[in-house]
Amino acid sequence: QVQLEESGGGLVQAGGSLRLSCTVARSTLNRPAVAWFRQALGREREFVAVISWSGITTTYDDSVRGCFIISKGINDNTVYLQLNELKPDDTATYSCAAAPSFTRQMREYVSWGQGTQVPVSS
Repeated sequence: QVQLEESGGGLVQAGGSLRLSCTVARSTLNRPAVAWFRQALGREREFVAVISWSGITTTYDDSVRGCFIISKGINDNTVYLQLNELKPDDTATYSCAAAPSFTRQMREYVSWGQGTQVPVSS
């Protein structure tokens, strides 16, 4: 239903910043919500942030609020996740996903990208 491709991951030192991109190549959903999730090795996947297709509405997990910023391009189909003040505990595979409506519930997301790795060194 939705083709998503992440990019921008890579090794970063603690305290550094990184910007991830999620390109929505095509979609059969009408104005899907796009979210970022992350999964650390040996841990369950967790919600990070979500943005409405309009780019107006956003929600963040408390663990990243104030450090991460989600945004959407105006003239393209790309959602960004700016990672600031990174810590080793932020090390994870970051994935974007699309849902028919705005939600933070993982079970509502119907399409997923393959993920991009963000290792944060101490």
